[in-house]
Amino acid sequence: MTPPKERLFTPYQILIIALLAILQFIIILDFMVLSPLGAILIPTLKITPAQFGLVVSAYAFSAGASGLLAAGFADKFDRKKFLLFFFVGFLIGTLLCAIAPTYELLLAARIVTGIFGGVIGSVSFAIITDLFKLEVRGRVMGYTQIAFGASQILGLPIGLMLANRFEWHAPFWMIVIFGAGLGLVILFYMKPVTAHLAATEKQNAFKHLLSNISNSLHIRAFISTILLSTGGFMLMPFGSAFSTNNLGLTLQQLPILYLVTGLFGITLGPLIGKLADTMGKFKLFALGSIVSIAMVAIYTRLGVTPLWICMVLNVILFAGINARMVSASALISAIPALPDRGAFMSINSSIQQISGGIASFVAGLIVVQAPSGLLERYDLLGYVVIGSMIVATGLIYWLDNFVNQKHKV
Repeated sequence: MTPPKERLFTPYQILIIALLAILQFIIILDFMVLSPLGAILIPTLKITPAQFGLVVSAYAFSAGASGLLAAGFADKFDRKKFLLFFFVGFLIGTLLCAIAPTYELLLAARIVTGIFGGVIGSVSFAIITDLFKLEVRGRVMGYTQIAFGASQILGLPIGLMLANRFEWHAPFWMIVIFGAGLGLVILFYMKPVTAHLAATEKQNAFKHLLSNISNSLHIRAFISTILLSTGGFMLMPFGSAFSTNNLGLTLQQLPILYLVTGLFGITLGPLIGKLADTMGKFKLFALGSIVSIAMVAIYTRLGVTPLWICMVLNVILFAGINARMVSASALISAIPALPDRGAFMSINSSIQQISGGIASFVAGLIVVQAPSGLLERYDLLGYVVIGSMIVATGLIYWLDNFVNQKHKV
């Protein structure tokens, strides 16, 4: 009689994975919902693509700045309390978006949301790194990556339907209500996360921040993050406008496109995470990069295209992007030592947000809208994204070699 297989995760770890995945779902949805809303916001608020790009990048810039300011203190507090503080602030910022009547006030509300929302992802990754071994971290990242697919299956279609049925504020109300419920569950069911406190008790916050920024190994990881975030922030903000104006899809077809893409994202997330642990982080990253490069080259040059072809291309593109993000996140999480995890993740998240904000703003300057409504020079964005993917692959290869040597010792 064969002995029963040992459980990969404890019941409490499963709860933590679920809570962090739902948390990521809310944070990602808050950012991603702006992309499909772009097709509604640009004409409703009478703004230009560059102004819309600024709304997207404002969140990123404020998130990056707050992450850097919080980095020195990130390892000095119970990670649960740290997480709840910033999550409450994030919900307040989203509430301000839900009641903003003008472009200027929406821009200000996005800045407030970014100040708090930008730190949440880094705290979540620090908690994952504290509670899960590297050997299973790819799976954990894969499960949390389900948030991207879920935001498309549940969040974006519902958000778009609410916006079409009522008006563009409605999706933000949905996020606030759902987020408040999650916050209560985290408050009552998540245990304190304090294993790092003993090693950081006497650290000076400024010196702690400086030592993490100046670490040469950390710098290479940060550069990789810059390149990884460039693609998404450049292409995503104008995805809905490109779909409706260039690909010929209607506002009613957009929820279907996101629904199908998200459904495959949820299905593939755990599989991608398992592949990252079994076949190797870099091998999966390289495969995802090849797929992504091919799809970006095709997608950004399309004209009017049937919905089913758009679905197929989107599914393949997001599969490639998810493979890159899951494998890279699991790999980068292995770089910092225990006393530096919170600071490293916070700085890494800040760099991701700031570089993404710059990329989004630059994308708004590159893309122009013709009098007919067509977005022009979208293919140029594709070339920039492809270039960043190629360089990122080289850096991830170096980091993979370092992590492998580190865990052999």
